Formats: sequence, C-alpha cells, structure tokens
Amino acid sequence: MEIKEEGASEEGQHFLPTAPTNDTGDFQFTSIQKIPDEPQLEFILACRDLVAPGRDRKLNTLVQISVIHPEEQLLTRYSSTEIVEGTRDPLFLTGVTFSSEYPIYEETKIKLTVYDVKDKSHDTVRTSVLPEHKDPPPEAGRSFLGSASFKVGELLKSKGQLLALSLRTSDGGKVVGTIEVSVMKMGELEDWGADHNTTDVQGPKCALVCECTAPDSVSGRDNLPFLNAVLKNPVYKLYRFPTSDNKWMRIREQMSESVLSFHIPKELISLHIKEDLCRNQEIKELGELAPHWDNLRKNVLSHCDQMVNMYQDILTELSKETGSSFKSSSSKGEKTLEFVPVNLHLQRMQVHSPHRKDALYDVITVGAPAAHFQGFKNGGLRKLLHRFETERRNTEYQFIYYSPENTAKAKEVLSNINQLQPLIATHADLLLNSASQHSPDSLKNSLKMLSEKTELFVHALKDQLVRSTLLALYNARPGGVLNKPSSPKSNTEEGRSQDQPSPVGRQDSIPRHSDYDEEEWDRVWASVGKSLNCIIAMVDRLIEGDGSAEGSRSSKDGEKGPSPEDSIVSHPTDISHFQEQNDLKGLLENLHQNIQAKKRKNVEIMWLAATICRKLNGIRFTCCKSAKDRTSMSVTLEQCSILRDEHQLHKDFFIRALDCMRREGCRIENVLKNVKCRKYAFNMLQLMAFPKYYRPPEGTYGKADT
Repeated sequence: MEIKEEGASEEGQHFLPTAPTNDTGDFQFTSIQKIPDEPQLEFILACRDLVAPGRDRKLNTLVQISVIHPEEQLLTRYSSTEIVEGTRDPLFLTGVTFSSEYPIYEETKIKLTVYDVKDKSHDTVRTSVLPEHKDPPPEAGRSFLGSASFKVGELLKSKGQLLALSLRTSDGGKVVGTIEVSVMKMGELEDWGADHNTTDVQGPKCALVCECTAPDSVSGRDNLPFLNAVLKNPVYKLYRFPTSDNKWMRIREQMSESVLSFHIPKELISLHIKEDLCRNQEIKELGELAPHWDNLRKNVLSHCDQMVNMYQDILTELSKETGSSFKSSSSKGEKTLEFVPVNLHLQRMQVHSPHRKDALYDVITVGAPAAHFQGFKNGGLRKLLHRFETERRNTEYQFIYYSPENTAKAKEVLSNINQLQPLIATHADLLLNSASQHSPDSLKNSLKMLSEKTELFVHALKDQLVRSTLLALYNARPGGVLNKPSSPKSNTEEGRSQDQPSPVGRQDSIPRHSDYDEEEWDRVWASVGKSLNCIIAMVDRLIEGDGSAEGSRSSKDGEKGPSPEDSIVSHPTDISHFQEQNDLKGLLENLHQNIQAKKRKNVEIMWLAATICRKLNGIRFTCCKSAKDRTSMSVTLEQCSILRDEHQLHKDFFIRALDCMRREGCRIENVLKNVKCRKYAFNMLQLMAFPKYYRPPEGTYGKADT
C-alpha cells in the first residue's frame, strides 16, 4: 500500500519500508553510477488507456513527479510534464532529469501523479522542489486521475530499463490506465512506429521505445572541462521531439550559474584600487605646484581616496558571498552588489538527432548592465557624461579642460609608453649580451628590435598633446616663466630689474596655453636620435669585425637557404568556405536592410544577428532589464528555431516544443530562482503588443504572490 495522494506525511510513514542501517545506526543507500558532469538519471513518460471521469470532455493530462527520499521519508514535489490535450494515450515530450548533485539512490521512490487539467489559465504550475503534504486546492484547475510509484533501482534493473505501471485511484483500488517509464540516454536514437500513437493530436504517430543505436562520443566534449570548472548549480531539462522524417531527436536543456559572476567583479575592483593608488602617487610626485594647481591636486587626491575606500568596502562585502553564484533580479538595487551582473547564466542546448549528433548551442543570458543602484532619475550614463562635460566647459576651469577625444588620446599615449618602456630596456640588455658574445646575427636582431621600439617610443612622445601637457605642467610650477623672444629694454626697466626679481608668470591664476621654447623641445629628440645612432654605429663596427670570418666560412659551405617561394604552402580551394562567406554576406545585407526598415518591433533583427553570430563562432548574449521574462521568450524561440532549421523538427510540433520549453523548461526555473514564483511578469496589455511567437503559454504569466 502506498501513500495516499499528497496526504499527510504522518499517515504515509506507517506504510513506507524502513531503510537498512549499519552497526552505528546510519542509513546505507546504493548510489547510482555517475558520469562526470552528466545527469545521473533521465527518463521519459507516456500513458495508455486513461479512463476519463466523464464523457462530456476529452482529457488534457499532465504528470507530476514527486520524490520520496529514503532517509527523510517525506514527499517532495520535483517536476512535471507538459500538458497533452485531447487524448487518452498521451505521449509526453518533456522528460525527467536528475542532476549529478541531486541526492538520489536506488532506494529512492518516485511517485507519478496524473492530472486532468480543466483550465490551463488557472493551473498554477506548482512544480517547484518544495515539500508538500496536502491535496492541491480545487481552484488549481486540475483534477486527480490516478498515481503509481516505483523505486529507482527497479527501473534501472528492469528489462530494457522500461516499466509499465498501473495507475490507481487514491484509495488504491480502481485501475484508470497505464503509465510507461523508460530510461533515456542522450546518445541513443529512437525510430517511430505505429504501436503507440498520438490520437487526436496534430502530428504523426510515434513509438515510445524502439531499437536504439550505440551512443557516439560527444563531439567537442574534450574542450568542456575548463568550461564546466566555472559552472555551478546546473538545472537540467529533458525533451524528445519528432523530426520531419519520422525519427526522434533528444534535447537536453541546461542552465548554469558561473563562479565568474563574483570572481571577475572582485578582480576588477582590485584593479581599480591599484590604479587609483598608483594615480595618487603620480600626482603626489609632481612636486611643488602653484596655489591654484595645488588646491586642484588636493581635490583630486581627496576624491580618489573616497573611491578607494568605497571599492575596498564593496570588495569586503563581496568576499563574504560564499553560497549562490548569481545575483537575482530582485537584488539589482543593492549597492554592495552593483558590480555583479544581474541574473547571469549559461543557457545550453545539447541536441542528439539522426542528422547531427551531440550539437551544442550556448547563449549567455544576463540582465542589462545598468547602474540600478543609482536609479534613473538623473538619466543614463550618456546623459550624465554629457552633463559632466558641459559643466567642465562652463566653469572657471574651462582653460584646463580637455575634450573626450584628447582624454582618450592621453590614455592611448600613456598605454603605449607603459608598454614600450620595459621593452626598450629588455632589448638594450639583449643587445649588450649579444655584443659580449660576439654574435653578429643576434646583434642584428637585437638592434633591429631596439630601433623599432625606440622609434615607436619617440613617435608616441612627440605627440602634440604631450607637448601641451608638459607646457601646462611647466607653467603650473612656482617660478615657471614662459621663454619669450628678448626685446630691447629701456634704462628704467634695466635699473628696476637689477633691484627686484622678475615677476612669476600667472602662478596664482589659471594657466593658459602659450608659446613654448621649441628649441629645447627639439634638443631633447635630437639627443635621443644621436644616442640611437651612436649605438647603431658601434654595432655596425662590431658586425664588420666578425662578418669577414663568418663570410669566409659561409663561402666554403656553399649551402643555400630556403627561398621565400619554398616556404609558401598551397592549400586546396575549399568550396564550402566560399559558400559560407556568400551566405554570411547575404545575412549581413539582410540585417542591414531590416535595421533601415521602418518597421515596429522588427524581431527579424534579433534572429539575423543571432544567426550571424553563430556562423562566426561568436559568443551569444541575450539580455533585457532582468534577463528573466523577455529574455526567456527570446532564448526559447531561438532554441526551437534551431531545432527546426538545423535538426528538422517536425513542423506540426514547433508550437508544442516552444510551449514545453517555456512552461516546464529551464527558463521558468530561472523565474523561480529570481522572484520565488513560476510566473512570467507579463500582463494582457503587454502581450497584445507582443509578436505571436514571443507570447508565453496560457497559465504561465500574470501577477502572482511571490
């Protein structure tokens, strides 16, 4: 005798078998054989000869899967299938999968409860992993038909790993049909047959379990360990869909968090702290400045200190996060998490079909990278930057204002200098080592590299922006005076100049750009050029000294090095490569036309962009404000479109496959993770403006208690 339908746990415990214990009283359970990074158990379901409670309507059935853990002896709701309409022999396309982390053993008991859904709009889709001990309320829009249960070990040890169980009413007496449970493996293929049909369902007849081919090795699996190392808390969903040539394809949907969601922000903040501390030190080392510039320096240092303190506080708080590796959409306004991406997940679809085996499709879903904590009353980033630039132009500091273009140029110059400076020192050391070893070839190479890097260094420093910046710094120092052409002085002026020191040029006011002594500027670069020429001349003499001896040896050998023509490798023309290029060109042109077209809600742009990205082996990103609702509609539509275009999904099952993924797939689990509710946040007014294929299934959207 089994537990009554969703009955109280106290009643059910009297009828559950006691788990075996060892000498210490601890429970001992038999683990399931696992494959690394793979679900440990997956199975599919189908029903036969269901008995309808009345003759006035056809059955719309779903199966709810619950787990009875052998140690806790409690019933826990786990998942459910999609709703199959209008048939007594439903074939469910949504399977059941248990991830490698889920605590399941051979002694674990699985309970399958079949419901007749009377109104999908009122069905609450209550399939979260939460303990439940009461009958579902009648307003849930479903009525109980029958249930059956089995142990995991019984399924795994059965012939063909297939069980046919009788569905019985809640009192355990009347048989109301049969439910078939079959273990499914991604590497196996099924053929269609006529022994199990989908009567009254749009689509061809199909078999539940048929001959299977041996699984092939998963392509690209050797490249996955590194990716799997950064993934965490995976959610798996399993489907089987018919193809246009009467075969089955198998689909595993996966949604995983990434440990990089917190790791990269912490590394980024650490870099910000280091950069600001270095910038502070550089500003302090400018030396004595005029009063105006010194006050400006104090303001900059104070601001940088505040930023460093803020970064350090945020870094301390992020270091305390040790559990989940994602930031929910409901937490996007928290200041301590403002550097963490919102609802970041890797969405993966693995497809095993007769046409393409073990194809993988990845999409990164993430919330919009906006400063949610700061709010939006003051506008977005572009408006804030524009306001900042305007204020700088219109204040008393307008004479020390640098445009965004000059600021970007300054960053580029500094970056080039920071890269070239250590390289020049390294090549100079190599040149000295080559000279000490009397190696002509090495000397030539070292000299060539030193000359190239020095030339780049000089070119970077000779930029006009560097000249004007040095001028501003020169004028900012106390006693800094511009060099101007000398002019005849009167006797009065000469007498005054002997008694009084010359006045300091604009040290108490905002310095303005003026002429600078260009002779001194030119002398600097002339000195650099002479030094480099001196090095070159010394290396030429050294090479000439050793060159004659080396040349005589070479003439005796008479060997001839390979010509450039010999090193050219000819490759056969790859016709498919050119075909792909032509296809890509057509897609890009089509995308350009759609962008220019004046069409509201032109979703073709998103599909073309995704297709182009995949053909270029790019990284796919899909995002909306929270990556929860509109992102889910977009990702599931893209997945079904790939199944249709790349794997020949049967045209009559496109909408049904779309509903399966949106109602019971990973994306509804994403909604649950974010807002503790299995409802997409859409209302009827919004959906009226949605394109047809971006609308969620009935009963999966609307306002709900969270």
